[in-house]
Amino acid sequence: MVPSRWEGITVTNFSPLIYAYRAKDVAIVGRGTLDGQGQAWWDFLHKLRANKDQPRSKWQEEFARLNKDRIAEANYNPLNVGFLRPPFIQLYECTNVLVEGVTIRNSPFWNVTPVFCEDVNVRGVTIISPANSPNTDGINPDSCRNVHISDCLIDVGDDCITIKSGRDADGRRVGRPIENCTIANCTLLHGHGLSIGSEMSGGVKNIAVANCVFDGTDRGIRIKSTRGRGGVVEDVRISNLVMRNIRDEALVLTTFYTESDPEPVSERTPVFRNIHFNGITGAGKVACKLTGLAEMPVESVTFTDIQLTAKTGFAIKDAKGIELHHVTVNTESGPAFAATGTDALELDGVKTTKPHDGTPVVRLGEVKNVFIHGCVATPGTEIFLRTDEASADDVSLDGNNLKAAKIAVEKVPSNATPQLNGGYK
Repeated sequence: MVPSRWEGITVTNFSPLIYAYRAKDVAIVGRGTLDGQGQAWWDFLHKLRANKDQPRSKWQEEFARLNKDRIAEANYNPLNVGFLRPPFIQLYECTNVLVEGVTIRNSPFWNVTPVFCEDVNVRGVTIISPANSPNTDGINPDSCRNVHISDCLIDVGDDCITIKSGRDADGRRVGRPIENCTIANCTLLHGHGLSIGSEMSGGVKNIAVANCVFDGTDRGIRIKSTRGRGGVVEDVRISNLVMRNIRDEALVLTTFYTESDPEPVSERTPVFRNIHFNGITGAGKVACKLTGLAEMPVESVTFTDIQLTAKTGFAIKDAKGIELHHVTVNTESGPAFAATGTDALELDGVKTTKPHDGTPVVRLGEVKNVFIHGCVATPGTEIFLRTDEASADDVSLDGNNLKAAKIAVEKVPSNATPQLNGGYK
């Protein structure tokens, strides 16, 4: 049993197969394969979940004894079960770390997990686990500084790459952000894509993601948190991505990852701000879902040079200072762009090449300070903009070419509830 961190909570846990503690100049290099033989661990986990009343093993009892003072919310099930699978490779409080060239298969849990480390390089690594393997995240730097991940191929059963910094009260107690992290030239196959969070209570800042391919992931980019986490995600730039066969959302930003009721702003309130997307081409089920909190909107997010094809388009809710520049979205149904509860929204050169009968290209409700300019209505557009009457005076249009639209602007009653699918009731 060794000092460890598990989903953002500091614990004493079963040792990873490869583990270093407070070491310097650590390298795991070569062209060989490391196989974690994870099936035995996965089977044991499924057995525990299916039969929670079975007698505890001596290892569960030992885990419970060593972690009785851990800080976690009462309903955090992994600690209650009294058994946590170890990561495959964990470097804990280390400096100058290199993982290069190896192939890693069938990890019991997360694969490569630097925690509280500085100067970390992971490059040219291949990570493979079955698509149905539980929590086999590929590379998860956690509360680290100066991290570089490049030229990796990842095909796993959970997040391919995740940036983290602690969970809830324990993460805030430790108070160590992840900062100065670059991810480049990676190919992500099965898995949940690339995520920031949801364990981000120590803060996330100065992140750059560039030149990556997503093929068959559940999602593309997902930045996620929820009430109770606290922490700030800021100064993030994501550029030059190609996505195909995305099973759900291509882009997700949400501080409403788990449903909860509004509460006063406090250290429990997560904050997202200064996040920028540029140069993304892709196809998925949902183009983008951006959801903030009523008490803390997601703020200062820009989307530039984006081309997405999806069943449904952009859906923005509880946000402030959102900008879309030269964004093209083609949907199977519903509007290409919809926003509710949003302040300071700029739509510059947004368009769809596949408008739908009876459906607006842009749907707005309960918005303020909206500026729409440089847009062109595609021939066949029935309605370009639909807005509720109360918001109409807060929407400015300038320099648009909407001649091809049968109806340039349609106002609907303010007492009608706006729907992100473009309708109202």
